[in-house]
Amino acid sequence: MTTADRLTDLLGHWFSGPPPVRLRAWDGSESGPAGAPLVALRSPAALRRLLWQPGELGLAEAYIAGELDIEGDLSAALSHVWRAMRSQGTAKPGPRELARAAATAARLGALGPRPPAPGAARAKLSGRLHSAARDRAAISHHYDLSNDFYALLLDESMAYSCGYWTRPDDPGYTLADAQRDKLELICRKLGLTGGARLLDVGCGWGSLALYAAREHKAQVTAVTLAQEQRDFVAARVAEEGLTDLVEVQLRHWRDIEGGGFDAVSTVEMGEHVGDAEYPDFTAKLHGLLRPRGRLLVQQMSRGAHAPGGGAFIENYIAPDMHMRPVGRTVALLEDAGLEVRSVQALREHYTRTIDAWSDTLEGRWEEFTALVGEPTARVWRLYLAGSALAFAEHRMGVDQVLAVRPTLEGDSGMPGTPGSWYAGELRP
Repeated sequence: MTTADRLTDLLGHWFSGPPPVRLRAWDGSESGPAGAPLVALRSPAALRRLLWQPGELGLAEAYIAGELDIEGDLSAALSHVWRAMRSQGTAKPGPRELARAAATAARLGALGPRPPAPGAARAKLSGRLHSAARDRAAISHHYDLSNDFYALLLDESMAYSCGYWTRPDDPGYTLADAQRDKLELICRKLGLTGGARLLDVGCGWGSLALYAAREHKAQVTAVTLAQEQRDFVAARVAEEGLTDLVEVQLRHWRDIEGGGFDAVSTVEMGEHVGDAEYPDFTAKLHGLLRPRGRLLVQQMSRGAHAPGGGAFIENYIAPDMHMRPVGRTVALLEDAGLEVRSVQALREHYTRTIDAWSDTLEGRWEEFTALVGEPTARVWRLYLAGSALAFAEHRMGVDQVLAVRPTLEGDSGMPGTPGSWYAGELRP
């Protein structure tokens, strides 16, 4: 029996049916279903890591460390494995199977001390969940990786959220075009005009704040909890001569002061607020708006039984993230006294957006690895591949929710039809 045969037999303890992958062992032997995605184990360290930490996180860390590779299309391989797991299920090995697995691992030289961390930074948070200090650490872990990294990955607007692909079949239409159309769509939904006061909560690298000021002459207050983002936005505001229109603040959403805003936006920031804290968040947004002021929430969603991002996402990408079904978000906005006027699903748009980021990562792989190291680049390769699949397969969604704070008499100030939002090139 070859090393690969032994590994395939070992894998069988965790699956109810045939293994969904073909394995290539570190000695070059192969075993498993022909035509299945090929997983290459580069050394016994991969198996040792999985024995110490079975499941998603162990597999992810073996990949990050380069001990395990998937040959060919990573997204296609992940999709194949997830379909197999859904159709045939997984097995929970009992004491006898675990003893056999340990004996096999011993014969393969995989027993030993716990392997070291794979070289990419795990999130290390402490303190009360969603306290200001812990939220700051969680945001910093993801968004303060480095401005240079995100400048390399994103388009020139530095928009790090789902684009709006109005001409997806046009070969000359790019990610930058889709992000511009998304920013324009948001501004039109919010009804921005010259002098309108916009509050952008979780402003990222300032793509919406700068666009609203530059193109619609809005008076923008941009708020972020990430120091590197704040510094980047402030520098870009000065560079574009928009200091009279854009103010950048480094603060937690709870600490935003003032009110009477004509419009409030929060683009893919609500996922970081927390489940128990979200009612306070929506109440805060309501209080910041003037009567008849509009709110645009662009936010990712998941099923009620899978609110987080999973062990890999929680540890390496976005700790403390919480998502809910979009209907629950709508209910929470309405509970705060806001009137929801439209919900627009953008799920397929996110698949295209992430695919564009992934193409950039692969096309400039050497630049990324030189900048952040190969383990971190492999974190992002895995993250983008898995995220694109989650949206493509409807395990995640993303929506734009437009709401308004009505007057006490119930006046929304909204037009009866939304046609004016899509004038010109933009179409629903």
